[in-house]
Amino acid sequence: MANNLLAGKRGIIFGALDANSIAWKTALKAHEQGAKFVLTNAPVALRMGEINKLAEQCGTIVIPADATVVEDLDKLVAQAVEHLGGKLDFVLHSIGMSPNVRKGKTYTDLNYEWFQKTLDISALSLHKVLQSCMKQEAINEWGSVVALTYIAGQRAFPGYGDMADAKATLESIVRSFGYYYGNAKKVRINSISQSPTMTTAGSGIKGFDSFFGFADKMSPLGNASADACADYTITLFSDLTKYVTMQNLYHDGGFSNMGVSEVMMNTFAESK
Repeated sequence: MANNLLAGKRGIIFGALDANSIAWKTALKAHEQGAKFVLTNAPVALRMGEINKLAEQCGTIVIPADATVVEDLDKLVAQAVEHLGGKLDFVLHSIGMSPNVRKGKTYTDLNYEWFQKTLDISALSLHKVLQSCMKQEAINEWGSVVALTYIAGQRAFPGYGDMADAKATLESIVRSFGYYYGNAKKVRINSISQSPTMTTAGSGIKGFDSFFGFADKMSPLGNASADACADYTITLFSDLTKYVTMQNLYHDGGFSNMGVSEVMMNTFAESK
């Protein structure tokens, strides 16, 4: 339901790949709520996705940028501010990829060169985005930056591989940069720890279907959908959450506070 929560606000949305992605759904909802923004993704991802269709729907442009390359980000931020006609009010960081996970390497047998790429793409890219914005004074006071993460940053989940370490680093950057940016410019930075979600990235993890079902049965409210996550993200972009910062916010139907559910207990009993 549109109620102009983001009327007059400007932003950058990273990571919209296809209609299943949270970034894609967030872009549609931000447009519906009155925001203006630019879309961006790495050149290789742009060739894989359909982001130009999304840009047309939202009346905006796509600016290619490799989020691991500082020069690309500097240009992106400058061009976004110029195109939108003013400083930014929100940024969505929806970026994550592990060559080790994609190529089936187990956590105890990592390719360390690929591991460094995982960290650079999935975590350090957030620091680079924030540093670029801060140096260019590109975000207005009370602006909001949101990064998408997963509970594997705090707990062990077999199959998530080195992405767990990347998410832990990402969440640390949220806290650390959140202090500095908040203190200097009142910019707030948070991460959303989302349920397992049927996105292109999520479905690439070995055993994802089984874990999706497990999490759904463990969560009192069930798994949160990508659409629901987009709604939550919009609230964090809005002025309704001006004093929320440096937080890792769980959006997972209650999974993060569960020990075990009755459904799972009954499942274990039936398997004996």
